[in-house]
Amino acid sequence: MRFIFAYFNHIPPAQLTQEHIISYINFIKSEHGVGRDKCRMAAQSCSFFFKHILPIPYLTPHEFYPRKEFRLPDILSKEQLSTLLNTVQNIKHKAIIALLYGTGIRLGELRFLEMSQLYRADLQLKVIAGKGNKDRFTILPKSILPLLSEYWRLYKPKRYLFEGQKSGVPMNDRSIQHAIRKSMIEAGFEKYKFSAHSLRHSFATHLLDNGNDIHTIKELLGHSKIETTMIYLHLTKQKREKLISPLDSLMDGKAND
Repeated sequence: MRFIFAYFNHIPPAQLTQEHIISYINFIKSEHGVGRDKCRMAAQSCSFFFKHILPIPYLTPHEFYPRKEFRLPDILSKEQLSTLLNTVQNIKHKAIIALLYGTGIRLGELRFLEMSQLYRADLQLKVIAGKGNKDRFTILPKSILPLLSEYWRLYKPKRYLFEGQKSGVPMNDRSIQHAIRKSMIEAGFEKYKFSAHSLRHSFATHLLDNGNDIHTIKELLGHSKIETTMIYLHLTKQKREKLISPLDSLMDGKAND
């Protein structure tokens, strides 16, 4: 509120209107690149101030929240993933990346993963108390088993599959993110904004590319709503490659004439 009052220093707070607040939110969004969450915070602050501190007629803040921006997530191509896995030398980092991409689990689910959750015979991985406190199964790639065995022999974790410096304590999420960023740089992908979640997005998109149905992928990812999974339909390479522009169809028709 202090920043808002400073911005409108020529106007007494009691004379600020809805239009003033909208103007301020648009200003911080366009001039300072403030994200939607911080814009919401500003709106909520105004709502609280004009409701409880300086009571004046004021609409609920959702009336002028900035619209949620739709952005397609960053994904790695199969060629980039192949380069990444072949470049990473650290066996622990390689196992983390291979497991995130090969199973589609979230970073938080990877942190608390125990060896008992890997069903090697059935090639399944059980996620316990995932997002929404729900258990689920996802696929366990057969090709990752030798890598995990090699990792296990070297590190011998006591409880969690990926532990930090202290035995029996799960690896810190920042350490996992750092390991992934370091691996991306080693592979020459530092200009991209790839993260742990990019590997999960790549898992889902490549499953769609391979012809798997959206409902199965929804269950593997642990989404509660199909709408969340539908975003990957925008990313599938297979469908995009089959699309023919109406201009190309028109020009091909003329060429045949």
